[in-house]
Amino acid sequence: MAHFIGIDVGTGSARAGLFDSAGLLLASASRPIQIWRPRPLHAEQSSRDIWQAICAAVGTVLADAGVAPDTVVGIGFDATCSLVVLDGDGRPVAVNAAGEDDRNIILWMDQRATAEAEEINRSGARVLDYVGGRISPEMETPKILWLARHLPDSIERAAQLMDLADFLTWKATGSLVRSTCTVTCKWTYLAHENAWDESYFDMIGLGNLKADGFARIGSQIADPGTSLASGLTEQAAADLGLVAGTPVAAGIIDAHAGAIGTLGAAGLPGALEQRLAYVFGTSACTLNVTREPVLVPGIWGPYYAALLPGLWLNEGGQSAAGAAIDHLVQLHPYAPEGLRQAQSAGMGLTHWLDLRAQALLADGSPTDLIAGLHVVPEFLGNRAPLADPQARAVIAGLSLEADEASLVRLYLAGLASIGYGLRQILDALRAKTIDISTVVVSGGAARSRLVRRMLADAAGVAIATVQTEEPVLLGSAMLAAVASGQASSLEAVMADMSQVEDVITPDAASRAIHARRHQSFLKLQAAYRDMRDH
Repeated sequence: MAHFIGIDVGTGSARAGLFDSAGLLLASASRPIQIWRPRPLHAEQSSRDIWQAICAAVGTVLADAGVAPDTVVGIGFDATCSLVVLDGDGRPVAVNAAGEDDRNIILWMDQRATAEAEEINRSGARVLDYVGGRISPEMETPKILWLARHLPDSIERAAQLMDLADFLTWKATGSLVRSTCTVTCKWTYLAHENAWDESYFDMIGLGNLKADGFARIGSQIADPGTSLASGLTEQAAADLGLVAGTPVAAGIIDAHAGAIGTLGAAGLPGALEQRLAYVFGTSACTLNVTREPVLVPGIWGPYYAALLPGLWLNEGGQSAAGAAIDHLVQLHPYAPEGLRQAQSAGMGLTHWLDLRAQALLADGSPTDLIAGLHVVPEFLGNRAPLADPQARAVIAGLSLEADEASLVRLYLAGLASIGYGLRQILDALRAKTIDISTVVVSGGAARSRLVRRMLADAAGVAIATVQTEEPVLLGSAMLAAVASGQASSLEAVMADMSQVEDVITPDAASRAIHARRHQSFLKLQAAYRDMRDH
């Protein structure tokens, strides 16, 4: 039997999943990866640490599933859109003032390049049309510009500047081919023109990247799922415990892998263009496709062929989603006691809160419990649709209550606020005639039915899930199936390896209340924007 391995590198862990040709998960494993925070707004990782974590995870899934390495016929990688810096020998180059080369990755959520992003946004460059009008400091060219200004020795040594997913496929195969997904979504590559915009790099002061056909950032581009080079090198195969020559797919960004694993599931209502993938983890990412390009202010894209060949991708999201809920509840005075009880029960605080909320809701509705309590959870800015990295969180309606019930109320209000942020993105899409009828959720935070119910009611949209427990890993395994030749195309394999599990429609009785609360959300958001400079 043929097997596929999907490998996902998220913010805090590297994971591997082993799947069969029907999309059934046979085994999965996770290993933690390190994050360094040497200064405020800085977040760094190590490519060596990440590769070691991947190898350990792959070895575990092979052992747990009890399958022979030669039955693995394809490997797919996804990763956060983090910047990896290597020298001419493929060795790591420091992205920190301490000169520690092992820390050679600027993590996606790093905000050090905020000033550079603002400067680029004032340039009027035409590539900005394809990132919702404003580039984010989470993207790669502002980060490279920051490196050029603050760590010139590092940028001088840098022979390769790579998205993390592309680093992983290079590490596995030796191929420097970049993915259409990574360079189009995070590097300003214009896939619909099959070209980089040379004038943009001249305009922002990175004209030296044009050398040798942009060799340092990608002179060869391939669609996700394309089989790279001759597959696994001897060294990579030895590291992973697999067979040399095993096909390796051109990679994809982690949230986009979640979209591949969910959007095309058999049994979902509506056409592909009426669905939106919502990957709900530390951050939240929204992805939808259209047949023709649609420019939506504040929404990244449209990106040609960044998700599926021949289709245009729009991408939004919230820079802090699961992380925002975690931070929000930890601010409450009852949080230490809640955490103590959660740990005694062998679970995390938010899982414990989810169970306590379900108990409270047996005697009332969510809107009754959260009445008068409002949250704007923008602890790390607003990614979409405002493209405002300076936005910050607002909490209105707190009292002196310090008991369990008030902590649960805050948790539920936070969940509703995530839904209002999603609603704001859906409204921006609708304003440009993109009418989404079904949101397909994935990610750890969306495993709770209560969370999905809150999202459906607050956002006013049907929330669906698919059967797999690991849609992101499945998306990468689907890439592997295409690279191996076992599947004819991504669109075909999406329906073959994924099926709908559950659809929650909005509660009609609370529709009007959530509509009013959403208006309050927008007012609070605007109020902070008006007052934050004084």
